Amino acid sequence: MAYEALLLVGFGGPERPEDVLPFLANVTRGRGVPPERLAEVAEHYQHFGGVSPINQQNRDLLAAIRADFAANGVDLPVYWGNRNWHPMLADTVAQMRADGIGTALAFVTSAYGGYSSCRQYQEDLVAARSAVGPEAPMIDKLRQFWDHPGFVEPHTDAVRAALATLDPARRATTRLVFTAHSVPTAMAAAAGPQGGRYEAQLRETAALVAAAAAPDLGYDLVWQSRSGPPHVPWLEPDVNDHLALLAADGVSSVVVSPIGFVSDHLEVVWDLDTEAAATAKRLGLDFARAGTPGTDPRFVSMVRELVVERVNPPDTSPRRRLGTLPVWDTCPAGCCVPARRP
Repeated sequence: MAYEALLLVGFGGPERPEDVLPFLANVTRGRGVPPERLAEVAEHYQHFGGVSPINQQNRDLLAAIRADFAANGVDLPVYWGNRNWHPMLADTVAQMRADGIGTALAFVTSAYGGYSSCRQYQEDLVAARSAVGPEAPMIDKLRQFWDHPGFVEPHTDAVRAALATLDPARRATTRLVFTAHSVPTAMAAAAGPQGGRYEAQLRETAALVAAAAAPDLGYDLVWQSRSGPPHVPWLEPDVNDHLALLAADGVSSVVVSPIGFVSDHLEVVWDLDTEAAATAKRLGLDFARAGTPGTDPRFVSMVRELVVERVNPPDTSPRRRLGTLPVWDTCPAGCCVPARRP
């Protein structure tokens, strides 16, 4: 199929204090999140003036993709729409229709499979097209990229850089701690042909980064940013609980690498740079937080590669991958439907 545009699909975030609660209402609609938890998360945003860094990070990524496309002969306009805050997906899809776009590819700023990290974005695209009407462009999501070198290598270099800030005399008691957003266990085990791939893909990414960055060190995959009602089981252990266990086991230093994320948005700078760093300090652990890909040129080039491999025959644009788990362009019907919606 010939495609006429690329749509960058983000999560979205507030850009002023009065945006915070409406934004959080969008994020948690229908999920039964207690009001006190919303108030707690809202307070996190107020520590940063009510502004999430994520929208500016997406503006920077948008500019970088456009520059990379222009430099490499990819003649596609690049649009940007968010799931939860302005620019909203429906508004962007409406602009695409007005501009005469009939078909587009979507790059979602989430590397992994699963309901909230893949299927929900696809549902949002369907809802946006439905809101725009029958002349809305057809939009196909690009494949997941958890094991693409353009994603893995920036994370790997970030872990190496973080390790370099720690005392080398303590390397024997240093551990890598990889984090990702926790989800309900029912969602993690999502029903369908490829259920359970969120955690499996994260474990593959963690293994790839650890093997390349510090094969002599042990590592763990743990979870952060739980936001659901307390009676619903979520993936564990939480990063803070895990740091306490490591300290009790004689670990002296940790590098925390948020491999579940593509940029340093609020759940990274609050949950890790603020809360986890404070936990480590209380426990007497040396703490270094590894960065995320952001606008690393390898990550930006990866977006172009994903576009090129999708529009060209497989024998002319081979997929660059480091892992072995299956990947596909079109998700099977019924893929990643939670066994029980939280």
